[in-house]
Amino acid sequence: MSPQIIFLVLFIILGASFSSCFSSYQEGPLTIDHLDDTHGSDHRRAYTTSIRNNIDHHHQDQDNDKHEPGFLDLIMMSAAKRFGMKRRLGRAQTPSTSPRLLSVDQFGAKGDGRDDTEAFLKAWKAACSSANSVLVVPKYRNYHLKPITFSGPCRSDMTLKVYGTIKASSHRSDYAKDTRHWLVFENIQNFVVEGGGSINGNGRKWWKNSCKINKNLPCTHAPTAVTFLGCNNLRMSNLRIQNAQQMHVSFQKCVNVKALNLFVTAPGNSPNTDGIHVTETQNINIQNCVIRTGDDCISIVAGSKNVRATDITCGPGHGISIGSLGADGSSDYVSNVVVDRARLSGTTNGVRIKTWQGGSGYAKNILFQNIEMNNVSNPIIIDQNYCDQDAPCREQASAVQISTVTYRNIKGTSASEDAVKFHCSESIPCEGISLQNVDLVRAGDADVKASCDNVGLANKGKVFPRC
Repeated sequence: MSPQIIFLVLFIILGASFSSCFSSYQEGPLTIDHLDDTHGSDHRRAYTTSIRNNIDHHHQDQDNDKHEPGFLDLIMMSAAKRFGMKRRLGRAQTPSTSPRLLSVDQFGAKGDGRDDTEAFLKAWKAACSSANSVLVVPKYRNYHLKPITFSGPCRSDMTLKVYGTIKASSHRSDYAKDTRHWLVFENIQNFVVEGGGSINGNGRKWWKNSCKINKNLPCTHAPTAVTFLGCNNLRMSNLRIQNAQQMHVSFQKCVNVKALNLFVTAPGNSPNTDGIHVTETQNINIQNCVIRTGDDCISIVAGSKNVRATDITCGPGHGISIGSLGADGSSDYVSNVVVDRARLSGTTNGVRIKTWQGGSGYAKNILFQNIEMNNVSNPIIIDQNYCDQDAPCREQASAVQISTVTYRNIKGTSASEDAVKFHCSESIPCEGISLQNVDLVRAGDADVKASCDNVGLANKGKVFPRC
């Protein structure tokens, strides 16, 4: 054998060995399914065609060059086998990170109008006790549920994918044990609820029996459609929540919450159907939500801190509210609230802070900015004498302190004469209230005014109307 051939053989052996070692270092082969074809040309098709063409050409070469394997062929075949074995071992040793998908249908849910409560409970227990699990509510199905509680803690991070529709039982007798809740998620950490589906509170029977609709009926509680209780590191996104029995979504005693891309709807005359209710919750971001209901689009009440609402579309409804606070002499605290970039249309209030007489505590460090009002009654309002009852509220000396509130870049039209209204406590007045670049007018030739009682107020830039 000539020196040139010996050198070539050694070069091929070394090259094959290097490839074998390098292959064991790879994380795994690129699969065609992982390529992104959402923009531009169809990369997957081009990639598949290229592979197929190479294979076809290889087979054609084999058909045109049939011969017994020689020394060099045997070396190449051996190297190829070692290379392939290394890749197979590498794949086998790579731990699987794929989530375990569990459908509620696997546990007996039918989605055909019959009660699926027990099937959902079984599915939840299985998913919650499994590692890296995703519980799926399939699309094109309508699952009816009685009041139900999904409890944690779960074994690991938990995801609920709602693709179909979850609908509340229409029988009020099903709520005999608890008239305040329908779907409850409690004590769950690192929890995601998403999917693009719908949660329907089926609330019309409840609205008809409300004392706010029929004054002859006693005032009773109705269920909140979705309650998150004691959930930390929570994300709720890309869902439609509609026709709640009372409130639509409540975040209670939660920490680190994201509520994103929610579409919350109910008729404008549906009573007490707040869109998103925040209570005793810290570090919550409500973003890019459309809320059209019969009560507050967003209500922020006692114990809430570090609340941010951005890109909110609101109306009909009662606007965006902090409070009510201080009811029945309670001590309530709300701080560090930002409402940024909101559009309110046809609401009975704009951005509102409301407190009862006789309470204590504070609402402070609040910023409302970049807000557009369209035919809104009371666009800017603070009411420290809030009284939501038939009998008059008696005069009391104590009150929740309201301070350090800024209204910046707020423009649009008022449906009432009082475009700006600060009705503060005589004994504990509002302090540090600032209006910056506010321009509120009334459609047509009607006038607007500012009504200001017991308020420490500063104006900056163009402010209309002024006290």
